[in-house]
Amino acid sequence: MSGDALGGRTDYSGEGIVEADAPDAPLPLVQAWLDAAITRQAEQGDVPEPTAISIATVDGEGMPDVRTVLMRFLDDAGPGFLTNTASAKGRQLRESDAVAAALTWPSMFRAVRFRGHAAALEHDLVADYFRSRPYGSRISAHASAQSDPVADRAALEEAYQACEQRWPDTGDPDDVPLPAHWGGYRIVAEQVEVWAGRRNRLHDRLAWTRVGPGGLGDPQAWRRGRIQP
Repeated sequence: MSGDALGGRTDYSGEGIVEADAPDAPLPLVQAWLDAAITRQAEQGDVPEPTAISIATVDGEGMPDVRTVLMRFLDDAGPGFLTNTASAKGRQLRESDAVAAALTWPSMFRAVRFRGHAAALEHDLVADYFRSRPYGSRISAHASAQSDPVADRAALEEAYQACEQRWPDTGDPDDVPLPAHWGGYRIVAEQVEVWAGRRNRLHDRLAWTRVGPGGLGDPQAWRRGRIQP
């Protein structure tokens, strides 16, 4: 992160992170930082959408693309998100499973980066999550051909209304079927980095690099080191 904004400069006053406070595998620290961000949003309101994660992919010509979605899972298998798999990100991940992602909490002077490969989420996990979504969100998953052109807002609203008529709200989580194109991905990380802002741009950057098989919480799978700011 850079503090050199167009309108001025901000000196970061974060607590930083030192090796003594960093686990041998990244998951415990990432989970603790995420929990702290969620708690801070609830108490102070200055961490909007604490689970927002930026997802970077590349297309068939090697051009990068990035967008922000909500992280729906974080566990030993890696961070996970749901999406329309026929969208631009889905098409790109079919061409190349290389993926990078970042969680950023500016008010806390903290960020987390993941680099690795995308793996499709299990169908049962996707189906269970889809059933838990609000009715309107389930309808939108059918109405929107994500990333495709649309004539105007009215056309989008018409598609939504048509789906509402086809699948009325009965209060049953199964009243809207799971779209064939709706799924999700895990990021199987090869590297995880945490960034903690400090004064005078002397930030802390600790990185875990994969050295063997295992999940985000397995110390045998990772080697930790420090990166200069």
